[in-house]
Amino acid sequence: MKEKLYTIELNDALNAEDECLFCWLERKLEQENLEFVLGSSYMESDIREQTSAKGFCRYHTKMMFDYGNTLGNAWILKSRMEYLRKEFKKQMEQYGPAKSSGGMLGWLKKPAAKSGTDTGSTAASQAEHWLRSEEQHCYICDRMKVIYERMLDTFVYMLRNDPAFCEKLLNSKGFCLHHFADVLRVCEEKLKPQEKETWIPKLGELVNRNLDRIQGDVDWLIEKFDYRNQDADWKQSKDAVQRTMQKINSGYPADPVFQCRK
Repeated sequence: MKEKLYTIELNDALNAEDECLFCWLERKLEQENLEFVLGSSYMESDIREQTSAKGFCRYHTKMMFDYGNTLGNAWILKSRMEYLRKEFKKQMEQYGPAKSSGGMLGWLKKPAAKSGTDTGSTAASQAEHWLRSEEQHCYICDRMKVIYERMLDTFVYMLRNDPAFCEKLLNSKGFCLHHFADVLRVCEEKLKPQEKETWIPKLGELVNRNLDRIQGDVDWLIEKFDYRNQDADWKQSKDAVQRTMQKINSGYPADPVFQCRK
């Protein structure tokens, strides 16, 4: 199956005139994936099989709760719990008291390993490792990562093939620092040496110019709290705090909770 080129989405992001086109894309992508997971897809056996095995990170679990759809969440949690309980039982049974001869100490101590491997590993440490590993994957994060990488590839494609996009990009608000790191990575990986010499300085200047703009906005916001400036124009500073937070760390701290609209 041919991978999708996300040219429409990247143009939409630029047209949104956001502080970072990839923040805008990431938010859109995250919301679409949340709607997918808690839409009718939770009734599809192949999707539930994947969500049961991968689960969700703490951040996306909170988003799922805030989104709503009690029934959808319940079905997903039911399957995830069944998977976890089955795997948890395997972890505990492998080192259960019935299989050891040393009571509680025997349960804590893993049976001697062969070929001189570590014999000091305990059942508790192995169970802990399994539990920690279950926190390291998330169905939504994994879906987003795949699509996001394709969006970055499309970004490079458009740098090479779409002059109108390039002109609009260089006159945009650029990127947050978090996503600019991704832009630098994909440019380093995908662009030819001569293309790097052209584009990396241009993109760096774009970011620097917009950091100057944001700095001016937050500086003026502070000045507005001086009584001598109480009647002065706010200029562009009223929302400088949340835009500065986005520019530094990405995301939208002032966003309302994303909820089911149905």
